[in-house]
Amino acid sequence: MSITFSHAQDPENNLKVTDTTKSSELLKQIGNGFFPTKVWNFDLRYLIKFNQYEGFRTGLGGITNDAFSEKYRIDSYLVYGFKDDSFKYKIGGGFRLNEKHNTWFNVSYVDDLKETGSSAFLTDSRSFSFFEPRLLNINLFHKHITSSVSLEHEITPQLYSKTELAISNIRPTYDYNFVLDNNSYSGFETSIAKIALQWDPFKTLEKVENGEKIYKDGYPKFTLQYSKSFKDVLNADFNFSKLDFRTIHKIKHNKDSYTIGTISAGITHGDAPLTHLYHAYPNNITKETILQRFSVAGINSFETMYFNEFFSDRFSTVVLKHYVKPFAIAKRFNPQLVLITRYAIGNMNTIGRHQNVSFGTLNHGYTESGFEINKLLFGFGLSGTYRYGAYHLPNEEDNIAVKFTFNITL
Repeated sequence: MSITFSHAQDPENNLKVTDTTKSSELLKQIGNGFFPTKVWNFDLRYLIKFNQYEGFRTGLGGITNDAFSEKYRIDSYLVYGFKDDSFKYKIGGGFRLNEKHNTWFNVSYVDDLKETGSSAFLTDSRSFSFFEPRLLNINLFHKHITSSVSLEHEITPQLYSKTELAISNIRPTYDYNFVLDNNSYSGFETSIAKIALQWDPFKTLEKVENGEKIYKDGYPKFTLQYSKSFKDVLNADFNFSKLDFRTIHKIKHNKDSYTIGTISAGITHGDAPLTHLYHAYPNNITKETILQRFSVAGINSFETMYFNEFFSDRFSTVVLKHYVKPFAIAKRFNPQLVLITRYAIGNMNTIGRHQNVSFGTLNHGYTESGFEINKLLFGFGLSGTYRYGAYHLPNEEDNIAVKFTFNITL
């Protein structure tokens, strides 16, 4: 686990923050990843990060709150990477079309980096982490300049939708060529339409102590997203489509023990470059010994899978986590054991199109299992994971990942 704080609303949703000096309110907002001021909520995600391409990355960003306007908002940031000596930024905003259904129309212009092979849902709520362990060792990024418009709409309290049209200029930061129809592309343009649905059928409205009503999460949850890239529309280079799906289910055994299962799947059809394909969120660096690979465990990543080891144009993953009831050893010492199993399967057609990069496929099925012991000391814990099955490596030490965990919730 990373240093992870509670989930908050999407930064493009209407975040209500009152100007208060109460420490509990301030902690709540910081836990949501924002430092509130009278009209502007500073987004703490942009303060400081580190990765292999930019080195240290720091800046400021945020979103206006209801004190600024309940109908309009500004959502922007500016950051600087010291290693690549370059600024990245977003200029964005939106206006509300319908209050009852929380319907917003948004526009944005972004000049930044993305991790190659990463895939995100438009409807995802943001999670705030001071420290993102995977980010430290990622070395495959692509630059993108993206202009987009989007529409978000609550069809019902349990069904949320978001649609986006985006035009991007993409330049990989690594040596890569995508070969298609006797042409070789080291950079390219895309015009992509996306529609995403988040369905939480068991989300319920409940009253809290102060009489306010809040929505309480229920399980399972379902997310579906379709993306379509149009060739020759606004100079775009490729035709391809993607369909992504995720479901999360939580089973409570008692007050302190529960099991969480996550199934994710994606399929790409057409002429998609590596930037728009899939990895399985690996989180292991290529070093010789276990101690050299010692780092921080992620939340949903494959801890024994090495960065850039596998890519797929169709894949599926299953992650099971069982949280054992904390051990009541002392009043302030209650470590918790988490048992974990992860499985991934995938494949890729026309691997030869992707030149100057080397990777494998997951067609035989990838399996790892392990454990975490959390809350050992000041939020610190330990994790151990073992890689077995079809992709078990000849050198036994290379199949083992030992890392520490750090989890604090405000």
